[in-house]
Amino acid sequence: MNGQATGGEEAQKRIRELTDLLTEYNRAYYMLDNPLVSDYEFDQLLKELERLEAAYPQYKLPYTPTGRVGGEPTKTFRTVAHRTPMLSLGNTYSREELVDFDNRLRKLTAEDFDYLCELKYDGLSISLTYEKGVLTQAVTRGDGIKGDDVTANVKTIRTIPLKLPEGDYPELFEIRGEVLMPRKAFDELNAQREEIGENLFANPRNAASGSLKLQDPKQVAARKLDCFLYFLIDAPSAGEVTPFPDLHSERLERARSWGFQTGHYYRRCRNIDEVFAYMDHWEKERVNLPFDIDGMVIKVNQTHLWPAMGFTAKSPRWAIAYKFKAERVCTPLHTISFQVGRTGAVTPVANLEPVPLGGTIVKRASLHNADVIERMDVRLGDWVYVEKGGEVIPKIVGVELSRRPASAVPFSFIERCPECGTLLVRNEGEAGHYCPNDETCPPQIKGKLEHFISRKAMDIQSLGEGKVSVLYNKGLLHHVADFYSLRKEELLTVESFGRKTVENILQAVEASKKQPFERVLYALGIRYVGETTAKILARHFKTMDALMQADFDTLVQVDEVGDVIAASLRDFFSRPAEQEVIARLREAGLNMEYVARSSGSTVLQGTKWVISGTFSRSREAMKDWVESHGGIMVSSISKNVDYVLAGEKMGPEKRKKAENLNIPLISEEAFMEMTGGEEAPVPEVGEDAQVKPDTDDSRPKAGTQGTLF
Repeated sequence: MNGQATGGEEAQKRIRELTDLLTEYNRAYYMLDNPLVSDYEFDQLLKELERLEAAYPQYKLPYTPTGRVGGEPTKTFRTVAHRTPMLSLGNTYSREELVDFDNRLRKLTAEDFDYLCELKYDGLSISLTYEKGVLTQAVTRGDGIKGDDVTANVKTIRTIPLKLPEGDYPELFEIRGEVLMPRKAFDELNAQREEIGENLFANPRNAASGSLKLQDPKQVAARKLDCFLYFLIDAPSAGEVTPFPDLHSERLERARSWGFQTGHYYRRCRNIDEVFAYMDHWEKERVNLPFDIDGMVIKVNQTHLWPAMGFTAKSPRWAIAYKFKAERVCTPLHTISFQVGRTGAVTPVANLEPVPLGGTIVKRASLHNADVIERMDVRLGDWVYVEKGGEVIPKIVGVELSRRPASAVPFSFIERCPECGTLLVRNEGEAGHYCPNDETCPPQIKGKLEHFISRKAMDIQSLGEGKVSVLYNKGLLHHVADFYSLRKEELLTVESFGRKTVENILQAVEASKKQPFERVLYALGIRYVGETTAKILARHFKTMDALMQADFDTLVQVDEVGDVIAASLRDFFSRPAEQEVIARLREAGLNMEYVARSSGSTVLQGTKWVISGTFSRSREAMKDWVESHGGIMVSSISKNVDYVLAGEKMGPEKRKKAENLNIPLISEEAFMEMTGGEEAPVPEVGEDAQVKPDTDDSRPKAGTQGTLF
């Protein structure tokens, strides 16, 4: 026993030695660019640590560097409330607005101040919590109020310290930044996906976001994510003094001294002219960075002035983001191909001479429809101008006529489906062409299957486009009801599916049976029936049988269901094949009856609402809140609408129409008072969700005198 105890003590001591040593080696390599040992020596020490931790798991330290290669997979991410909301900055594309920004701030204080300018990293926001120098929690922005706990995944990012060296940091503090994927890692990832036939990521930001939400940390570790930290949370308790320096620039230097990667790109600028010089430099030089940026962030450097400068409801007054205008390039158009979507919509795609644009190589761009091609008079062989819409999606915006070949002729749109050969149709009043063969056209079938399992439909998380395509090609999936006929024995015959993968798929399929009727209806993929319309139909008809039996005249009497939607519903439910699918789904145990959700309040009972603008919560949360109090959501303003829930940046045309119809415009603040002043529920939202409160209050909100983003 004494020998075992001695062995255990020695193992514990060695585990601590190796953990601290490898942590220091990691810091020297990734943060100081000063390797202290060879890769081989590092790997041998890491393997020794892994062996010891496996033999003595009770001595494994929370900041162990073996976490860098990934831990056990997780089925779900725990939702965590942010101590301080992660809201968004106001942004602009205009230098004139930056001058106005500067002038406004100069009027708010007689004290002199300067700015700190930083790169606006094009990734996803993360908030890290450290206790006694050890990383204890990493949370995504989520909807700004709550986010996902992705600590296990973040621990695989080598530029994020798991344990800080000795320093003057508080026992508990939070630091925020941006997780991104370097361009080199992005190119390698897409090359791997292309080789195995998987869909490519559109850009590094999407790849980073998708990677951080993977359920297996080992897969995250392979994605080579990076992270820059840019904000120390300054939220001391009542009566306490902030532990951080006053100047934001000094806070970043302090964070760097603790081992954080804050980058060396920020610059202190004395006035707006120096801000412009910084912007001009990086607008040209951004292509030489190893990662993507989409603008600049300008903050008042003197943090003690922030409370006095205050906040609008949607952002702090002491900071603003300047977004770069979309890059434009000119390149030859070689061919035009066509893609068929799940609804049969046929989209023309321009195949271009590869050209660098916004940090990626662009080879293809959407041409939208025949009208767009005709309006721009796009011809094969033309040199075309390409931009990235919203810095993401490449689009053709014009033709350089001076370089048009003499042989170029007007382009003729195809007449038959490129996938199944069916004659295309174009409905009166619509811009797009469609393939009507939705029963045997392969991309339509696969598209319906993918739509059915999507997050807002049946949310079958263990399946994705790649797995659905494999199952379709193997003949195991054809109709959406086939998901509920999948058998373990069949799935195990799929070459790329292991036993654990099969178990996860079957568990997720079984769990999807609990989805409410309105999501089942939306998941069917009926043309023109989106989420809102599916909810309205489910609420009105209560059961699938009643909806299927409703004739055209009955359907058009339902709010938001016009002639086009009614005709689509009648066409869908009249088909024997779809009737059989619904019968199979019913037999599988899916919900075919509407169950009203309620908060117990009927204060909005029977009132019809339209929502417009942006709010402090996600739009989905606001819609759910209306419905939980008995209200009815509709999609467009008409004389039958009782109220418009009007957020920030409500569309001027909608506002004008509501005013002309004398429909009351209800602010978020007034709405919360109407419903008892409680907090609206916060559903899952994507990383790109923006949190933009409605009211304009110049005073800092209670408990939010630090960073809001």
